[in-house]
Amino acid sequence: MKTKAAVLWGLGEKWQVEELDLDDPKPGEVMVKLTASGLCHSDEHLVTGDIPIPFPVVGGHEGAGIIHKVGAGVTDVEEGDPVVLSFLPACGRCSYCARGMTNLCDMGASIILGPQLDGTYRFHGRGQDIGQMCVLGTFSEYTVVPVASVVKIDQGFPLDRAALVGCGVTTGFGSAVRTGELRPGDSAVIIGVGGIGSNAVQGARIAGCRYVIAIDPVAFKREKALEFGATHAFATVDEAWPVVADLTRGQLADACIITTDVAEGSYVLPALSLVGKRGRVVVTAIGHPDEDSFSGSLFELTLYEKSIKGSLFGSSNPQMDIPRLLELYNLGQLKLDELITKEYALEDINDGYEDMRQGHNIRGLIRF
Repeated sequence: MKTKAAVLWGLGEKWQVEELDLDDPKPGEVMVKLTASGLCHSDEHLVTGDIPIPFPVVGGHEGAGIIHKVGAGVTDVEEGDPVVLSFLPACGRCSYCARGMTNLCDMGASIILGPQLDGTYRFHGRGQDIGQMCVLGTFSEYTVVPVASVVKIDQGFPLDRAALVGCGVTTGFGSAVRTGELRPGDSAVIIGVGGIGSNAVQGARIAGCRYVIAIDPVAFKREKALEFGATHAFATVDEAWPVVADLTRGQLADACIITTDVAEGSYVLPALSLVGKRGRVVVTAIGHPDEDSFSGSLFELTLYEKSIKGSLFGSSNPQMDIPRLLELYNLGQLKLDELITKEYALEDINDGYEDMRQGHNIRGLIRF
């Protein structure tokens, strides 16, 4: 069938919206008619090369829609089911899935290789095979994905809101609650409060933190962070540190979560300075693939038992956590409507990413 999609043909280029050929789903796969897709910073990393992926590729990994067709052997979902697409597939059988770490499923090795899990392609255009970001490619009216990447949700849930839980909401929330292990009465600092960081703020609030300090140079994002549950907001670490020290009576924060646009090695030292004994620094933002050093006091790391932890998808389990987060929205505890700053047509995708670069959006959304 034919579908309109946004394709990245090379490093540093603009997204090109064009008509592609899309194959039917193979065994273990489904075709999804997309309702909406979030404009996540990770797809910007494809443009800059911070996430290396073979070109050409259909972008997008944060989406929701309706099952349009099912491949042979698929029994978990059927045509007409509403689903959220998880940017990390989970087989449920590998050693990591068996231990409840489905975000680290062995299938995840395929998400930046280009083709589908079996090594073949579903999108084709200009006489070439075209890959899919995270084996999804949600910047398309229709896409074909592994059934291991879909999470069935309740009929009637607004799919434009559910789309955000495929990546940004779950990653940010989980960075605070799961990787960061924040508990009632804790204090948290979130550095960078865009699409991921705003949800780390929400996670810290819902976890019961007494202080949630947001740090971001963009005034608009600091204001929004206060709406999402931050108790304080500052432009820099230097502004925040004395207040964190005063609020906590010198004990400092229990966790500092780095959710900036890109993780730089220079961010780790100030993050470590913001946490106290047994404090956790959680690195959720993606760093440059060729950067292999960062600064921090090993003396302090040992004597204060501080730790530095990476966080992929917020250490979350999509089949459990995505429905739970949607339920929190239904209960009025998790804000999704407020995350969407502006909606775009697929043809305006480059405008959406320019708005993101300029700091105008918490989350831009493509509506199909």
